[in-house]
Formats: sequence, structure tokens, C-alpha cells
Amino acid sequence: MSEEKKDLGDQAEETAKDFKEEAKKTANEFSEGLKGAGGDNKKILAGILAIIVGSFGIHKFILGYNKEGFILLGVSILAYVLSCVGIGLLFVWIPGIIGLVEGIIYLTKSDEEFYNTYQVGKKPWF
Repeated sequence: MSEEKKDLGDQAEETAKDFKEEAKKTANEFSEGLKGAGGDNKKILAGILAIIVGSFGIHKFILGYNKEGFILLGVSILAYVLSCVGIGLLFVWIPGIIGLVEGIIYLTKSDEEFYNTYQVGKKPWF
């Protein structure tokens, strides 16, 4: 009986070591995946932000286009302020449409094409 307990203990210890090694391997793979996910290519983040809150130009700031981001933000704020008077109602939808179109374009491009166009080539609009 004592020998059986010793064998079970050895098996449990060996299984724990295997589990530990497998967990380390999985953690390393996960951390490598995270490093690659957010790196230089911000396609998914920029695309989703452009679709959801594109009128505020947040996707432009994410990609490093500060001037264009401030233009979209300024036009949005101006349109919302002027909508109180009635004139801005004509312009409120324009920045939102621009963001929607850009978000769709970002998400439909391949990763390489997006990176070359918007991050290396610095193409600010569409």
C-alpha cells in the first residue's frame, strides 16, 4: 500500500511538471501573440473606431494623423453647435459618413496593404 502511494505521488509529481512546462509554453505563445497584435499595424482598432465614433476623428489620432483628426473633430463640434440654430443639421452627418467609409476601407484592406498605405505611405484621407 505504501508503494502504491509512492507510485501515485511520483505520477502526480510528473504530471504537475508536464502541466507546468505546458503552461509556460502556452504563456509564451500568448505573450508573443500579444506583441504582434498591437504592434505597428493598427488596422482593426482604427477601423472599428472609425465606424463607431468616426465623426470625432479618433481613428485619425490612432494612426498619427493629428491635423486630420482635429479637422474632423472641429467640423463635428461646429456642426453640433450650429445644429442648435438649425444650420448645422445639414453638416452633422458629413463627418460620420467620412468615418464610416474610412472604417470600411480600413477593414477591407489586407494587413500589408493597410500598413503600406496608411502607416508607411502616410495617406491621410480615404
